[in-house]
Amino acid sequence: MSNLLISTVKERFGQGDSWALVIGDLMLDRYLIGEVQRISPEAPVPVVLLKERNERAGGAANVAANLALLGIPTRICGVVGHDVEAQTLLALMQTANIGTTGVMHSGERPTITKTRVLGGIQQMMRLDQESSAAFSADEKQQLQQQVDDLLAQQPAMIILSDYAKGVLGAELAQHVIKHAKQHGIPLLVDPKGRDYSKYRGATALTPNKRETAEACNVSGQDNAALLQAAAELRKTLALDFLAVTRGEEGISMIEADATSHIPATAKQVFDVSGAGDTVIATLAAGMMHGLPPHQALQLANIAAGIVVGKVGTVPISREELLNTLLSAETASQADKVCNMETLLARVAAWRQAGEKIVFTNGCFDLLHAGHVTYLEAASKRGTRLILGLNTDRSVSALKGPTRPVIHEMDRARVLAALEAIDAVILFDDDTPLELIKAIRPDVIVKGSDYREDQVVGGAEVKSWGGEIALIPVVPGRSTSGILEKIAS
Repeated sequence: MSNLLISTVKERFGQGDSWALVIGDLMLDRYLIGEVQRISPEAPVPVVLLKERNERAGGAANVAANLALLGIPTRICGVVGHDVEAQTLLALMQTANIGTTGVMHSGERPTITKTRVLGGIQQMMRLDQESSAAFSADEKQQLQQQVDDLLAQQPAMIILSDYAKGVLGAELAQHVIKHAKQHGIPLLVDPKGRDYSKYRGATALTPNKRETAEACNVSGQDNAALLQAAAELRKTLALDFLAVTRGEEGISMIEADATSHIPATAKQVFDVSGAGDTVIATLAAGMMHGLPPHQALQLANIAAGIVVGKVGTVPISREELLNTLLSAETASQADKVCNMETLLARVAAWRQAGEKIVFTNGCFDLLHAGHVTYLEAASKRGTRLILGLNTDRSVSALKGPTRPVIHEMDRARVLAALEAIDAVILFDDDTPLELIKAIRPDVIVKGSDYREDQVVGGAEVKSWGGEIALIPVVPGRSTSGILEKIAS
């Protein structure tokens, strides 16, 4: 799975002309950062000695910034005022290569601005600038015209980023959703409020745990009740899926026929602001480039784990995401080499998930094309392939004192790098019979140079309803042949 995510980010993100449209509440996030060394003599409040000031795109603009940095051509529609903050926000978006022709200037409200005062990494205070007045008829008409102009340009993906500041009223939200359905455009929503009826017919929603609890009128402390209510909500709103972001608990994906959970990946959390924006943007980017929703959510979960380790609203970049994926792939490869206790725990989890477990074994000294072809074919006999690898002692007992050429841990690590293999375990016995009895695989695989009655463990596997699969070997490929060629 990691290889699929890696290849998608590496080879597809940043390629092609498909573009995403973000519609929602635009904000400017301003950070005043300093040090706290004393308490004010005027009042019992900390004095922050200002060291740094920076401004970032927030709200729907942060969703667009995430998309743009992931290499996705992006255009945005929203509202700003006629003020300095509008100029700053537009400049930030244009610098990020976000198309801003759909941004409407209103004389009736200021640009939404959140100013955060931080002492080190600790937020001391937040000052908000915004208008709570409802949008006027003229504003609504002008905003819908901006939206229609962008929809006419045929986006490949639409995101509604709703921060409940007035842009995404029920009428406009339904107008965009109906257009998306008519034209076969996926539409994702980051929702707000208690009434989600205005999002009916969207492809998916990505609420967090608290938002889901409020919308479903259930306790956020009872996960089972929450997920059951969320499943009903998905059905009521006619969504393809509902992705509930649950912080340190990861993400729950609720579909028509199943609910699955993706564990969180963050190693440390400094600031969760903007994480939801990163999730929906990365989910959209993945789906735009061919990832099924579940895999796109896995990618989004990894991206969120990166941004929560930073201070403030910071979008994810394609390079950061790719580097993290590559590092995780290297770690996960090494993690495939396991002991019996770890392997049996994984087998139990795989079996509980309904996966079909395949087992094969061998020395695999001097890995060659015949080995790789065999292992790839073996993996296709089920969903998880376990490789029992002979230790150096058992290889010597089978093939003589000059073998193996490659040390057992080196052989295990190289084999773990193959996508076809899900687990590698070393065994020291002359045969893998005890290992097979412990694992109880659904399929045992050997080469076609064996007969079924020669396969160690074959009778046992059949006794619990399993099967034996004999896979054709690649002619002319063998470790012995390679060694003879080297020696000659």
